[in-house]
Amino acid sequence: MEESIINVLEKNNFKFKHKLGQNFLTDKNLLNAIVSDAKINKNDNVLEIGAGAGTLTKEIANKTDGKIVSVEIDETLKPILKENLKDVKNLTLIFGDILKFSPNDVSNWFDGKKFKVVANLPYYISSPIIFYLIENNFKIESLTIMLQLELAQRLSAKPGSKEYGAISVLLDLISNVSIKRKVPKTLFTPQPKVDSAIVNIEIDFNKNNIDYFKISNFIKICFSMKRKTLINNLSQGLKIEKDIIKQVFELNNINLNCRAEDLTTNEFIKIFSLFEKMNL
Repeated sequence: MEESIINVLEKNNFKFKHKLGQNFLTDKNLLNAIVSDAKINKNDNVLEIGAGAGTLTKEIANKTDGKIVSVEIDETLKPILKENLKDVKNLTLIFGDILKFSPNDVSNWFDGKKFKVVANLPYYISSPIIFYLIENNFKIESLTIMLQLELAQRLSAKPGSKEYGAISVLLDLISNVSIKRKVPKTLFTPQPKVDSAIVNIEIDFNKNNIDYFKISNFIKICFSMKRKTLINNLSQGLKIEKDIIKQVFELNNINLNCRAEDLTTNEFIKIFSLFEKMNL
């Protein structure tokens, strides 16, 4: 964070709010790296979630002449953002909780056009925001987001790893996820307890030629109880007799003792398609 921003925070007697997960970025090289990882060009529209003190917002504005919409939940930051971003002409600053806005509201901010998401997400609400963005049919090209390192590893996890879960598969269905860089906790003010990572999610709903909205609940059921076999989870979640599921598995050479954490995205698609064909 530039010295001038620290002065602005102090001048406005700003108090960091732990309940909002406020950890502002303090390193200009890192701010530049996030914008670089997002591959922002001069014509891109950008949704920023969590303006903070506006330091990342300014770096985004240096790269694009498109529309920038920055959503900030903390209204006590108004005077700080007004001062720090007074020279950013292509910015619309909106105060509120991103999860409280309707999908139509967000689409209308960009007149129905495509946009990229750049955000330093609060740790406590990262997953709900990610699902809100990918499950509301927005015209999102990519998400470049700062996350707690543990969550970043879950998003990009592979089958058989301890981090692998429903969110890993759901994202793999419709995107390409990569961890761009790890970020030490010392680069934030105030300093959090854990390290972070910048994750890039390139959205492609045609990646697997599958209806994401049909299969997503099926995936969540598969992972509902991680220690149980897939047959147990499907039987309980779909209200189907175990013997029926066993017959389907046996006929299609699927291991009766497999767990969700063992399966690839393609294997989930195969099993889902079998169940759909049989109207199970």
